[in-house]
This record gives sequence, C-alpha cells and structure tokens, in this order.
Amino acid sequence: MTLRDDSLAAPGAPGPRVGVLALQGDFREHARVLRELGAEVVLVRRAEDLDGIEGIVIPGGESTVMDKLSRAFGVAEPLKQRIAAGMPVYGTCAGLIMIADTLLDTIEGQQNLGGLDVVVRRNAFGSQNQSFETDLQVPALGDQPVHAVFIRGPVVESVGENATPLASLADGRVVAVEQGNLLGTSFHPEIQGDVRFHEYFLGKVRARVVAAVE
Repeated sequence: MTLRDDSLAAPGAPGPRVGVLALQGDFREHARVLRELGAEVVLVRRAEDLDGIEGIVIPGGESTVMDKLSRAFGVAEPLKQRIAAGMPVYGTCAGLIMIADTLLDTIEGQQNLGGLDVVVRRNAFGSQNQSFETDLQVPALGDQPVHAVFIRGPVVESVGENATPLASLADGRVVAVEQGNLLGTSFHPEIQGDVRFHEYFLGKVRARVVAAVE
C-alpha cells in the first residue's frame, strides 16, 4: 500500500508547523485551508512525521479505517502520547470520533486516541444520502452563524466536566466541543468556505508555542 502524496507537502513557510493526519479521508482539504491561513503543513502518515509539528488536524473520513491504518503505520501510540502531553488537536467528523474518550456504536475492535472528555456516537445522522447542511450559532467565533455540512457525522451524546460545548443543533444535540487544546466538530468546516474553526485551532497552536518559550 502506498500513501505518498508529495505534491501536498508544503515548503517552508512562516507560521506554525501543523500536521494533518493523511492516512485516509479529506486531508487535502484541511491542508489547503491551513496553508491559506499561513501554516506550514506536514502530512502525517508515520511516527517520524510527528517530529517538530506544533499541532495536528485529524480529518473526516472513515473512523474505523483511520484507526486501523494509524495502528498499522505506527502513528497511533505516539499520537496518543502527544495528545496527553497537550499538543493541540482539531478533529472533524471521524477525527472527533478518534479523539473522544468514549465511543458508541463502534465496530468490534475499534480503538480511539482519546483525550476529549465526551461520549460520541458514530454515524448519528444516518447514511451518506441523509447528509444535510444547517447554520449554527458558535459564540466563540463571533455573531455570524457558521454554515455546517454534516456527512454521516457523529454527535456528542454527553459532555464531561472537563469539556465545553461550542455549538448545538436546534434539538440540543452538541456538534462542536473543546477541552483545553482539543477541538472537535461533527461537521466539515474544510469544505464550506468558512475558515473560522481553523483559525480558532491555529490560535490554540500559537498560544501553546508562545507558552513553551516563556
């Protein structure tokens, strides 16, 4: 199996050095948005790709496949260690599933990276042909609503005392949450043209870089 895609490896650039887990899913879209915001993007496929990055995005895709590949390529355990050590992480859709502490409706043997004090249910909105779009109020990002695209997305069934909801659907179901340097959304900001969640994540990365040198 080949996972190389050198055309997406960004050259040296000013700004934080941010990884995008590139084993499966829509990592290209995240890489594009992050580069447009001034980040240096590193495509992460093996443990050595984590060296020197200051934060990481875990994209949408198929969480079970991403879990298996992350373990097969030896990136899961070192990534867990970096999450526990406080590295900023942004998980979208499948990425939110991977960083949740507790999962519902998983397949046998599925594992997660953990770190985010939430219970998440996989495929909470049904099959892909039941995908939908809606506007969400996200006070942390300002008064302008966020247009959210849901594609076989998970939902946060419950939020632990260490985590904070950022956005909910009209029925009260939580679809965006944060906990310190961890950020998760059930939807796909990388395909909707609104970069505010990525900017918010990069703010966490920059803040940790500054704290590390003080």
